[in-house]
Amino acid sequence: MEHTAHLWLFFVMVFGVVLLPGLDMAYVMASALVGGRRTGLVATAGVIAGGVCHVAMGALGIMAVLRLVPAAFNGVLLAGALYIAWIGWTLLRSRVTLGELPLQSRRSSLATFRQGMLTCLLNPKAYLFMLAVFPQFIKPEYGSLWIQAVVMGLIIAVTQAGVYGGMALAGDHVRSWLASRPGADALLARLVGGLLVATAIFTAYEGWRGL
Repeated sequence: MEHTAHLWLFFVMVFGVVLLPGLDMAYVMASALVGGRRTGLVATAGVIAGGVCHVAMGALGIMAVLRLVPAAFNGVLLAGALYIAWIGWTLLRSRVTLGELPLQSRRSSLATFRQGMLTCLLNPKAYLFMLAVFPQFIKPEYGSLWIQAVVMGLIIAVTQAGVYGGMALAGDHVRSWLASRPGADALLARLVGGLLVATAIFTAYEGWRGL
């Protein structure tokens, strides 16, 4: 297989994985709904930064440690699920509606970015991808392994930016619509919170069952 076709196949696989609903997508959408377009895009940037860390860890062989010590994966999986469940629970308990506070008073950009990065780093789906798929596309015959890792990292980052960035923009339009309907925003915040909790529980159950 030519290197170009090799990278296209990798892109198709990455696009399919990113497009599947999961913890990263849920966090970006929740951030855009609560804080608007800018907050959603900052959350997207945080998720992308987390993805860069995943690529670096994969290139350094840290995935081999998780393969040799399954309990380490169990810990990451549960930590990620509990973290997202906590975010969802916070939304469920929140009494603040979109119209009560200005956007900038909700959470700083740095906090949103940091939380998005941590959400990605604790996402078990990303670890499964890096453990099972990423190593298959690192081929010595295609040249420097680090250059290959950088190129594939860029593919992942661009794909995340396109998918999650689109979600952030869509979330902002939904937020504008809700702003003119008092009470609907609080209800949706609780629905999103419930979705985050349900996603965390399902992710932990499916990941743990597959081990």
